[in-house]
Amino acid sequence: MSLNMLLNALSQGLLWGVMAIGVFITFRILNYADLTAEGSFTLGAGVAARLIMTGVDPLTSTLIAIVAGMCAGIVTGFLHTVLRIPPLLSGILAMTGLYSINLRIMGSPNIPLLRGTDTLITQIAALPPVNRLITLMGITERLGAAIVLGVVVLIVVIVILRLFFNTELGYVLRATGDNEAMAKAQGVNTRRMKVLGLLISNGCIALSGALVFQFQGFADINMGIGVIVVALASVIIGEVIFNDKNNHRVFIAVVLGSVLYRFLIAIVLTLGINPHDFRLFSALILATALSVPLIREKLNINLKKQLLGRG
Repeated sequence: MSLNMLLNALSQGLLWGVMAIGVFITFRILNYADLTAEGSFTLGAGVAARLIMTGVDPLTSTLIAIVAGMCAGIVTGFLHTVLRIPPLLSGILAMTGLYSINLRIMGSPNIPLLRGTDTLITQIAALPPVNRLITLMGITERLGAAIVLGVVVLIVVIVILRLFFNTELGYVLRATGDNEAMAKAQGVNTRRMKVLGLLISNGCIALSGALVFQFQGFADINMGIGVIVVALASVIIGEVIFNDKNNHRVFIAVVLGSVLYRFLIAIVLTLGINPHDFRLFSALILATALSVPLIREKLNINLKKQLLGRG
């Protein structure tokens, strides 16, 4: 496996790690099965693409993409908390509606970046310290800038989330996910907490979509299909392998899971597997990761039986 392939896997793992954090917030902290991710990821990419191609500053475009993702989360929360639609169905409805909204925003099914268009990647690559680092390592500007961008964004996101979940509001949000009935008994408005969790989650997912667009150089209406499986695989791999239950370090574990997942994809590429089979491979990784706790339990039981038998 070449150095460029490894660095490409690392850069994608970091940028997609932001999405994995967003999915972790709904699936683990809020205990809410949200499928809006497949629409909000494309929404973030589409909004950023349309704004950047019309001459808006890349940073401003990315921030607006985050707000758009938050609005998608609010819509899902409204469907669930106000209209009393079950979580799974509310996510499906929002995801389905976002497909048409994304087409409207993008104006076409695909938006390619024109040569010379300014993005966060090109801006970071132009910074003297980053440029010197890229030259020293002998890698492409795109890969070097993407890695730096991914690290910086993840540090900012994780620090902000850590500060938030250490506030009273953050503890209330976690309590809503842990035991909704108990939170209600304590006078917590769990409906608002669910909407807040969906807002934060889809904001992170849209941010990831905007960053991935600027890295790969195009936005496509179908780029969000299957991303929920990728994000869940990253979350499960991070939880299983790094096994850190700390409420804050677990975000880092999820990002490491995302990077490891991309390394696995890179290994598959070197083996010559057809790219059309990537979705199947992702599903197999997720199924394997989900079965690890059961395998551990079986091994522990068998080991205990052997030790008791010897005793």
